[in-house]
Amino acid sequence: MKHIILETLEASIAVKSEFIRNNSHLIIQCAECIADCLTSGHKLLVFGNGGSAADAQHMAAEFVNRFEIDRTPLAAIALTTDTSVLTSIGNDFSFDDVFTKQIDALGRKGDIALGISTSGNSKNVVAGLAEARKEALTTIGLAGKTGGRMVEACDHLMCVGTGSTARIQETHITVIHILCDLVERRLFSDRF
Repeated sequence: MKHIILETLEASIAVKSEFIRNNSHLIIQCAECIADCLTSGHKLLVFGNGGSAADAQHMAAEFVNRFEIDRTPLAAIALTTDTSVLTSIGNDFSFDDVFTKQIDALGRKGDIALGISTSGNSKNVVAGLAEARKEALTTIGLAGKTGGRMVEACDHLMCVGTGSTARIQETHITVIHILCDLVERRLFSDRF
């Protein structure tokens, strides 16, 4: 079992290292985009399914509460948390619409919609990003492999080029933490 643990660790490190080295420019662009959005009085809407829903909630919490420093709360909403909204849309319309309806209700020009999908093909995530584009929001995506259908719906797309769901998700949470750190440093540079 120890060799499995070490192999898993090495694989995780290798995927994250390769992704970040090859995409640091894109991570910086996304961090600057998020920072500009938040300083202009707009908000970040984050969403995904399953583990990606948990990542969306995690990211929103880091912005609203704090990441590394005590500071003013930043406007971020995870569209994965209101069970009444999610289940009413799923029941009355379709699970494919759970993010589009929320973006239509809450999103405004100047906001950012950040969709997370390991496959890049989650129908409701792709639909949410498409709705965000229609409403003049900036769209950012975190996906796996080559990005799937999210390619068509994102202004900025970060794809973790592996077929392993676990490695993709581990990289996504690392990228989310890096984005949180960069945004905090940009907005509150006097605290570092």
